[in-house]
Amino acid sequence: MSDRSARLSLGFSCVGHTYSHLVAPTFFVVALTLEKELGLTHGEVISLIVLGNMLYGLAAPVSGWLGDKWSAAGMMALYYFGLGAGMILTGLAATPLQMAVFLAFTGIFGSIYHPVGFAWLVSQVEKRGQALGINGVFGSIGPSIAALSAGVLTDLISWRAAFIVPGAVIFATGLVFFVMLKRGAVHDRETVTVAHPKPTKAEVLRVVAVLAVTMLCTGLIYQSTSPALPKMFSERFDLFTEGGVFGIGVLVALVYVVAGAFQIVAGRMCDRYPLKRVYLLAFISQIPFLVLAAQFGGGVLLLAALVMVSANQAALPVENTMVARYAPKDRRAFAYGLKFIVAFGFSGLGVWLEGAIYDMTGGLHWLFMLLACVALVGFAVSWLLPDDKAAEPQPQPAE
Repeated sequence: MSDRSARLSLGFSCVGHTYSHLVAPTFFVVALTLEKELGLTHGEVISLIVLGNMLYGLAAPVSGWLGDKWSAAGMMALYYFGLGAGMILTGLAATPLQMAVFLAFTGIFGSIYHPVGFAWLVSQVEKRGQALGINGVFGSIGPSIAALSAGVLTDLISWRAAFIVPGAVIFATGLVFFVMLKRGAVHDRETVTVAHPKPTKAEVLRVVAVLAVTMLCTGLIYQSTSPALPKMFSERFDLFTEGGVFGIGVLVALVYVVAGAFQIVAGRMCDRYPLKRVYLLAFISQIPFLVLAAQFGGGVLLLAALVMVSANQAALPVENTMVARYAPKDRRAFAYGLKFIVAFGFSGLGVWLEGAIYDMTGGLHWLFMLLACVALVGFAVSWLLPDDKAAEPQPQPAE
């Protein structure tokens, strides 16, 4: 990518992906403090973000449609401003109701990134799998940064600072982006098109049907484990996590940093091997380690978390490459939006599921046993995907 605008678009897309994964992990670490401060159970605190998590996915098609019909760059500016303002307002919330409302507000603006940012990225790169893998690393850095910053800011200042400080940084990024947009340094022009055999209508319908199920499986596992990991580390890793939430934040950050590295590996595999094969491997790798996480604590729990989250995240470049390959380019952002209805909208109930199971059973053993079954379903359904070629043909000059 020699075009300066394309490089800037890639940069802002990657940074935006990091920001899009700050809110929920920050909340899940802060929730450990809110249980005592608000006098609520773990499940009641977790329920405050359920609506925001669902809107994060359910509003994505509208965001994608606006990106296709109006302006991808304009939507990205709205994304930075809205997400930053939402985090600041959440940090200023005085009651549980206000917090739930501001988290929902944040979820609406957060819904912009995945349909718009991904569609913007794949229009500017030749090796989509590799680029989406790199972009995925920045997404995985989000939970790591969130876990660390939430732990540090909560222990040193207050839980409110854990939301307000990153919110201010995001809003400032929006100001920089807006100035570049006005100067024409970033824009919506498609700089790279990639020619590959056009799929048949039957293949498209087949992929859509399969991904509707498998992406729900991927999303449920991700959404359920996000609040579960801080809680499990706080209860099963006493040697490292005594004395505050900072140690818990370090462990959660480690898990997502490693998972991010695996997205690069998975992205490169998408450019070299059949997508179906990579997808099947991602699902089957999760099952035994979800079972281990249900049973053990300490070092075994950490190892299980590292592998199961990495395998779960490795599925994302495969899914995003499939959407780019099978969706019409003039509806690509809308197609990504539909993907995230499933990946974050319906699967957002996984957050509620984690809290409900914990309150009912006093632990998370049965949650992880259930998630192992979900991964098994995803593996079985993935076999129905059509076989595909390992690599896409060479890029063609844009018209």
